[in-house]
Amino acid sequence: MATQTAAPTLIGSVQRALRLLEAVSSHAEGAPAKQLARETGLPLPTTYHLLRTLTHEGYLVREKGVFVLGDAAVRLAGGGDVQNRRIKIEDSLARWRDAIGVPVYFALYREGEIELVAVADTPSAPAVEEWADFRETGHAHAIGQCLLSQLDLKSRQDHLDRHPVEAITPYTVRNHRALLERLGGLGRMEPLVERQEYALGTVCAAIPITAGSTAAAMAISLPLHQEERLLPAVERLRTEIGRLFSSLAFSISI
Repeated sequence: MATQTAAPTLIGSVQRALRLLEAVSSHAEGAPAKQLARETGLPLPTTYHLLRTLTHEGYLVREKGVFVLGDAAVRLAGGGDVQNRRIKIEDSLARWRDAIGVPVYFALYREGEIELVAVADTPSAPAVEEWADFRETGHAHAIGQCLLSQLDLKSRQDHLDRHPVEAITPYTVRNHRALLERLGGLGRMEPLVERQEYALGTVCAAIPITAGSTAAAMAISLPLHQEERLLPAVERLRTEIGRLFSSLAFSISI
């Protein structure tokens, strides 16, 4: 007995809404409802209903009698750009990992939290295992300390109020005051080095990257017995990052 392939179930209202969005996007200065109805072949009452819904959801905005794309539609359209930037960052980290021979990390401070965006490592040079949440233990690892050092005093204090300083290894910074003294003593663009404060047997170094109001950091890690490689490796990373930024091939706006 022959089997029949079922036709896909299409939702007409979704199709019509997408046609309207496409029509609006073709008019840089916007278009009125009647024109959009003609261009899409939709009845005027249906057009009005869909336009109201799309406006309510933020996909359209009505300005002086015409409809233009809203923030929600712009964010949706920009998703590909975000993904492309993320891929570029991951590719850059992989190149540096292979060139320097160490795991490489990239993190941002966004909306009040530490966000580890990407990591490049290999089986022979593995990244540090996140055994304690990076967001809650920023005081204990190089990435977090580097990001916190870039914040203003109010933002830094707010973060530490929400994520208090606590010892997670015998080498973790002792207390709130000791952490603030360390962060305050850092020179501009100076690498921040952390030894076994987050993970026993591991040393890490991070360097700050600031673009506009966004705090970011690149970091590397090594086993404790290879500590002599740490500073030369982070200096090599700093040089590579400088070359990439000068070529405008790297963006942290993701």
